Amino acid sequence: MPELSPEIMQMIQASWPIVLMGVIFYFLLYRPQKKEQQRRQQLLDNLKKGEKIVTIGGMYGTITALNEKTVTLRIADKVEVTVARSAVSHNQNQQKD
Repeated sequence: MPELSPEIMQMIQASWPIVLMGVIFYFLLYRPQKKEQQRRQQLLDNLKKGEKIVTIGGMYGTITALNEKTVTLRIADKVEVTVARSAVSHNQNQQKD
């Protein structure tokens, strides 16, 4: 293996902290965020009529109807509201698991 010049060695020594920060950024920020996005998208795709959910605003309800962009929730007897599908925070049944 050929000898590396001192300038190249200095460049390598100066750049390894940047590479290390990139690796740390990937494992601590990007990868967990990507997993959370995938979990949330799976939750929204698998919503079904009759499931009990919680909205981002903290409203508890049971799904009575849903379409591509909205979800209709029964929050009390004879009281139904329509919210955006993206406003669903989590499924109450999954929270207990």
